[in-house]
Amino acid sequence: MRSLFWRILATLWLALAIVAGLSILLGRALNQDAWILSRHPALQGLAEQLVQRYESQGPSDTQSYLERFRHRARIDVQILNDTGHPVVEGTFPPRAAAFEARHPNKRRLPWRRLTEEYTSPASNESYLLIYRIPYPELDAWHRGSLLWPISALVIALVVLTLFSLALTLSITRPLNRLRRAVHDLGQTAYQQDSLSRLARRRDELGVLAGDFNRMGQRLQGLIGSQRQLLRDVSHELRSPLARLRVALALAERATPEQRDRLWPRLSQECDRLEALISEILALARLDAEPGARQPIQLRPLLDELVDDAKLLDPEQDLRVECESGVRLDGWRDMLERALDNLLRNALRFNSPGQPIEIAAHQEADRLLIRVRDHGPGVASEHLTRLGEPFYRAPNQAAAGHGLGLAIARRAAERHGGTLKLENHPDGGFAATLELPLSPEF
Repeated sequence: MRSLFWRILATLWLALAIVAGLSILLGRALNQDAWILSRHPALQGLAEQLVQRYESQGPSDTQSYLERFRHRARIDVQILNDTGHPVVEGTFPPRAAAFEARHPNKRRLPWRRLTEEYTSPASNESYLLIYRIPYPELDAWHRGSLLWPISALVIALVVLTLFSLALTLSITRPLNRLRRAVHDLGQTAYQQDSLSRLARRRDELGVLAGDFNRMGQRLQGLIGSQRQLLRDVSHELRSPLARLRVALALAERATPEQRDRLWPRLSQECDRLEALISEILALARLDAEPGARQPIQLRPLLDELVDDAKLLDPEQDLRVECESGVRLDGWRDMLERALDNLLRNALRFNSPGQPIEIAAHQEADRLLIRVRDHGPGVASEHLTRLGEPFYRAPNQAAAGHGLGLAIARRAAERHGGTLKLENHPDGGFAATLELPLSPEF
């Protein structure tokens, strides 16, 4: 496997090597006459010094200085005026000048010929200075002059390599932690605080770690809720199945008259089991892909639900408060199932002679649908758990399977809203669906 660490490090090092090579090539390209004139220690300020000496001391003194300079620096110097005639004899021998004239190709000469123009500020005269440096002397100077740049380059490469190493580690180490966290998440061994230190980083990797932490916590919560749901389903199914087994065992040993009395019991237990399985399937379908949203006219939907409720309990007084033009985009079957469960829950606990109020109105960009009964309500310590699958408050233990409010809550969440459950200040219980009118797809 190709490690990202080595790829990043190699890329940075290659970039540094290219920059260093280009720097050396650029230095060599600049190593021409101007570079030698400006960098060679024997030539720095030499033109100004020679012209000043010539104008102040005369040709003889200047010639003596040039000979001493030739002996010390091993560089021949000629000084010409603006007409091209030498103002001093110089140190370049005539035989060498004749040899240079016969070989115009500079590369074949044993010395390097450099020229420099200088204008005297005192006399405003222009002079041409010609330097001839033997190649052995120039090479010796090159070796000494390149020592410091090469040393500086090596030091820079070492420092940049350490910086590249630190940069590479700062990228690959967090990625390795994320990889281990992904592996632990797949093995259900994820620890919620495993990336807490990485999430404190103030860069993209810190943001990624924070998002991954939240995703891991959410997945763990979903996995835990699914496991709890399976345990609850198995527990809820065990009771009607056990009663069916007992009734069947009794029917095997019973007389025909006794069997006739047991058949209604068996039919009742089958109906309970069927209703439970139907609610479980309805809850599971809410997690499936429901398809595209469709416009829903709310008032006709509420009227249909009220008509169905009156068939179950004709004595109940159901009051609907909803304007005819209220609509939202969503899934009609899902919303109908949620409202039907809320309405059935209100029918089950409403006090006789009291109305059940169904109200729908808009607040800003949200639609609020509230179903209120005038029953005993729910103790405050149980309100927070209402809506969990198979949870029933103590005063609701004999009613339903604890899935109606769970289905309503899940339907609200699929629409991008919430289900709010509370005791009404004037008595009774109120369930409010808060749904967005313009959901984000």
